Amino acid sequence: MVVKLGVPSKGRLMDKTFEWFSERGVTLSRAGAEREYSGVVDGIEGVELVMLSASEIPRELAAGRIHMGVTGSDLVRDKLASWENKVHELAPMGFGHADLIIAVPKCWTDVDTLDDLDAAAAAFRARHGFRLRIATKYHHLIREYFKVHGVADYQLVDSQGATEGTVKNLTAEAIADITSTGETLRANHLKILNCDPVHRSQATLFKSRMAHWTGDERTTLAELCRMMGLDD
Repeated sequence: MVVKLGVPSKGRLMDKTFEWFSERGVTLSRAGAEREYSGVVDGIEGVELVMLSASEIPRELAAGRIHMGVTGSDLVRDKLASWENKVHELAPMGFGHADLIIAVPKCWTDVDTLDDLDAAAAAFRARHGFRLRIATKYHHLIREYFKVHGVADYQLVDSQGATEGTVKNLTAEAIADITSTGETLRANHLKILNCDPVHRSQATLFKSRMAHWTGDERTTLAELCRMMGLDD
């Protein structure tokens, strides 16, 4: 039996993940053609590389189909209810930093805080007869955040594409999205509310609590964690 390690299949997250493991004595690499989603692990026996999209990795961890995985902490918290019962956070990896924020049109000069947004949402519903629309991919995290901060009279609009463009395209009045620099928000004439981020995300190595761990796989995990300088 082998420990299945899920990592992002492309882009900067994949490159930085490979670099992070390489610095700790474990070499991860693609196998075959560039578009082939299989990989090779050198430096430790008994580990198989599984190439997945970052958004698939939380689901595969929760299903127990992979033993470990690298993905954004935001994705795990949003996609997995009671996530602490399904995965264990082994290590924040120090890259892929981004904040999940709330942003509104820059022209809303009197909306700068969550209290302002709550008041604006109530006024919007009274005027238009429907709730203010907030476009986001992160439904669970946003609902919980608004519940804690008392924001009501809103509806979440699912956005799996360019969320920053939904306000300009008139499919939402505000957005909740991940940003690292804020440049795309500014380019779309949006401003971040003056409040703490919903979540400060980064790439994180997780262990599945739902996978079946044999004795050999636990031994492999212990050796890998020793090489990584981690507690398993």
